[in-house]
Amino acid sequence: MDLVIPSIGLIFWTSLVFIILLFLLAKFAWKPILKSVKERETKIETALEASEKAREEMAALKSQNENLRKEALVERDALLKEAREMKDKIVSEAKNTAKEEGERIIESAREVITNEKMAAVTEIKNQVATLSIEIAEKIVKEKLSTDEKQKTLVDGLVKEINLN
Repeated sequence: MDLVIPSIGLIFWTSLVFIILLFLLAKFAWKPILKSVKERETKIETALEASEKAREEMAALKSQNENLRKEALVERDALLKEAREMKDKIVSEAKNTAKEEGERIIESAREVITNEKMAAVTEIKNQVATLSIEIAEKIVKEKLSTDEKQKTLVDGLVKEINLN
């Protein structure tokens, strides 16, 4: 049983060594160990804060990117709408210009046709008048070719004048 129950001397020396060891550890080891634990704790907290800050910045950047994308889509839609309106305006102006030009050409053609028609009618009238004069001249020459025919014509005209 001696082995199980320690003697007072053993307890004293064990306690003394323990106290000296505790003193030495407290003097030389505890401060560096606590200091390194504190530094590690500080580094971990700093890393967590940086991580949280980075997460917040990423969320802000994501939100900002989403806003920029929406703005770009709105701007693109506005540009497309403006381009469509310009295209419609240009097409409409081209149609109106073509219509006006077509109407002007048709009106000009009508005027030319009317002028040509009038010139043709005038030419036909002139030819008819010339032909009528030539025919009348031939008829008069034939009727008045002799003296007797001339006297008969003059007498007939005089009788008509007197009767009227």
